[in-house]
Amino acid sequence: MTALRSEYDLVVVGAGPAGIAAAAEGARAGVSTLLLDENAGPGGQVWRGLTSTPLTDREMLGRDFWDGLAELQKLRDSGAEVIQRATVWSIDPALQVGVSHGGASQIVQARRVIIATGAMERPFPIPGWTLPGVMTAGAAQTVLKSSGLVPSTLTVIAGQGPLLWLLAGQILRMGGRIDLMLDTTPKGQFAAAIPKAWGFLTTPYFRKGLKMLREVRSKVRVIKHVSRIEAEGDGRLERVIWETAGGRRGDMAAALLLLHQGVVPNVNLAMAAGAEHDWDRVQLCWRPRLDDAGHSTLPGLYIAGDGAGIGGVGVALARGRVAAHAALAALGQNTREADLSAARAELTRANRGRAFLDLLYRPADNFRIPEGDTVVCRCEEIRARDVLAAVDIGATGPNQLKAYLRAGMGPCQGRMCGLTVTELMAKARGTTPEAIGHYRLRAPVKPLTLSELADLPMEQDAVKAVVR
Repeated sequence: MTALRSEYDLVVVGAGPAGIAAAAEGARAGVSTLLLDENAGPGGQVWRGLTSTPLTDREMLGRDFWDGLAELQKLRDSGAEVIQRATVWSIDPALQVGVSHGGASQIVQARRVIIATGAMERPFPIPGWTLPGVMTAGAAQTVLKSSGLVPSTLTVIAGQGPLLWLLAGQILRMGGRIDLMLDTTPKGQFAAAIPKAWGFLTTPYFRKGLKMLREVRSKVRVIKHVSRIEAEGDGRLERVIWETAGGRRGDMAAALLLLHQGVVPNVNLAMAAGAEHDWDRVQLCWRPRLDDAGHSTLPGLYIAGDGAGIGGVGVALARGRVAAHAALAALGQNTREADLSAARAELTRANRGRAFLDLLYRPADNFRIPEGDTVVCRCEEIRARDVLAAVDIGATGPNQLKAYLRAGMGPCQGRMCGLTVTELMAKARGTTPEAIGHYRLRAPVKPLTLSELADLPMEQDAVKAVVR
């Protein structure tokens, strides 16, 4: 960690599209800029493996994937300091950033911070989802991009949303195997989204989406309006069972089940820092309370990219640039008004059509709010019935639930179960997710070793950042 300075004008967390754009703008303006990312290389999930993927045929991943090279070159040209494999585990109200790298930890003081930690896949709690052989579509795409590996055994892909179809197309183009797609988009949802369709029809995503649908449907059997899915097996996945909204049931032997029902903001770091969040009733998730420049309720802390609300790569890039210009202005830099105006215009264009997608791919209640023995908290193996039993004897919210169970107290610190617990408890108590709330998050938001903590300086402020 000796390579890091103790202070920076701007610290950006996350090297996905938003973080790359924000760090490039900051460093280009002449302020000391540090970009921290926990992956082996830049790109986030969208451009994962951009500099290291073994796939050289650009048609395999789609040409949009390679657009990231131009943004990455801007970052390199800017002179920003970039540290990969760096885990940010704390940001306190004084903008002290706790970071671990190479087995050691350090506290870095920032004048302004931009969190660009992106999105994570929405939990998809179905019976059997913890069996070996069941994984998320995002995890499968990570393996595909970073290693060029695709399924070669009996494979079912299930869920809804653009990423599901994108991944299916990528797997098929690479010679991989998909035996069945279970589309969980609720019946009648397309009609509900039609009033918002015009904005989407005017974007390039409309044509790309149609092309993806045709490509997958020409090669894979697709069952629509699936309302229930179960994974079964003795020690590992052996069979997938489904039921449609019309009551039709079916099952199929399978060795791999890929699940996906959209993405949600990755909010743990921002919540632990103290930024206020609100329940988004459209996207059905928590999102930070921000002004139009991405400034959070914590002074000096900005949030950009999908961590500010799901919008896709174009929105992420624009939000990163807008937040960077706002931070530069706050630092006293004379940013060009033309650059800020261009970034805002880019954001407006990129946001077109989002409302249509949000309505079309709004996940059904039964795939978000599990019942019975379905596991809710994977870390501690807490089941839906355990949460409901705790509610029956007095648990009023996720934090009170910790007095009854250990939900949210495992290594993932509630990332995988937070949304499910909130909605499950809200339904059981007959109230809203806003009234139930989220886990109260504290540093460290990622697991640390005692030796990493021991490396920290013992100044009073640094210690407070860890133990507050």
